[in-house]
Amino acid sequence: MTGWIDAALPYARLWLDYQVAATQLPGCAVAVVREGEVIGNWAFGLADRESGEAMTTDHRFRVASHSKCFTATAILKLREEGRLHLDDAVGVHVPGLAPDVATMTLEQLLSHGSGLHRDGRDASFWISETAYLDKAGLRAELQDAATLPTDSRFKYSNIGFSLLGEVIEAITGESYGRWVQREIVEPLGLTAIVPDLPLADGTPMAVGYSSAMPAGRKPLDARMSTRAMASATGFISTAADLARFFGALAPEAERSVLLPASRRDMIRARWMMPELGAGRGYGLGVVLSQVAGQAAFGHSGGFQGFITRTISVPAWKLTVSVLTNAIDGPAAPLAEGLLGIFAKFQEWGPPEPEVADWYGRWWSLWGAQDLVPMGNRVLVADPAGFEPFALAAELEIHDATSGRVAKAAPYDNHGEPVARQLGADGKASLLRLGGMTLKPQSPLL
Repeated sequence: MTGWIDAALPYARLWLDYQVAATQLPGCAVAVVREGEVIGNWAFGLADRESGEAMTTDHRFRVASHSKCFTATAILKLREEGRLHLDDAVGVHVPGLAPDVATMTLEQLLSHGSGLHRDGRDASFWISETAYLDKAGLRAELQDAATLPTDSRFKYSNIGFSLLGEVIEAITGESYGRWVQREIVEPLGLTAIVPDLPLADGTPMAVGYSSAMPAGRKPLDARMSTRAMASATGFISTAADLARFFGALAPEAERSVLLPASRRDMIRARWMMPELGAGRGYGLGVVLSQVAGQAAFGHSGGFQGFITRTISVPAWKLTVSVLTNAIDGPAAPLAEGLLGIFAKFQEWGPPEPEVADWYGRWWSLWGAQDLVPMGNRVLVADPAGFEPFALAAELEIHDATSGRVAKAAPYDNHGEPVARQLGADGKASLLRLGGMTLKPQSPLL
């Protein structure tokens, strides 16, 4: 039964709308995909603050390190075709590397166990002071010895994934972007994804912005090619197509460019990082996590003006992508918050008819509280929190106008009455939650 997923969608959108406003994001695009179908596709705020252009679900974002999963998918597809092995030394495919770099295996590069520099000796391209590395610049970086012994620890490396792009070119005899577009992107029908700029004329792309501090948000130039680093950070996408791509990598996905065995191998942990939280680790080009009590995989991305996050939960056959056009955008907590909302609806189930009408947002001087019907109860959520149901009270509903706080946090109003006042149109116009009076609109407006 997946009715709880459909029941969660309206509140997921309502919560996101509050969050985008509360965090003062310029804009945000969010997609929810289940079994390959886009069931939620939403846009909030502005794609361009200077012109006032509204964000749409067609706007493209730089999704940066999500690119690594496309690269890992390409390597695994080449393995399926018998054109490489993961234990191949990279020097077998790419000549002219420093001796210790040449002996690194493809699996060590895919899992960030190579020990290579994260971004090279000069990473000024991340602050738009230099161009991204071209092939000559990348090869120059690869003449240096690794900074750590291979397989000594997890060490994230954009240089390592850029080198994997060179591997793909050497084996296929084509440019990285052309081969990946034809063999990985197009077979899945992902028309909004490209490995790097340029975009076709007329394609809408969100403007990326700096952080709010210290001088207020400023537009940042993200319309540059990532050149030889596209396999690490070049990709551009909508939220919907990005979520569809990651959903197609779940082991049980019906449509994919990889065999199930390769998909299982991709999400098998090579490194665990307990210092980041339970279940946090890395597979082959994918971030592993435990979200809302479920094993999950996906990736994050950071580019000038863009922070993005995708999480796929195989047990639910569900993937969410959250794309923000601000360098301090809370994409990860928003994605995890969304899955927390889905988890709460899974726990309680869709609302029963006698409580469904209690749905709505209520305001007081202290802010908003959301009444969210689930099962035979109404939960009181905090839309300002990244975990809106963390301390949610449970309301036991007696009839259309009355109920009782059946369960609440220690400092809340456990056991007290709940009452609604209905207008002539049958809509609730006043809510009394314990001793507090709330209205459908903020008293500060």
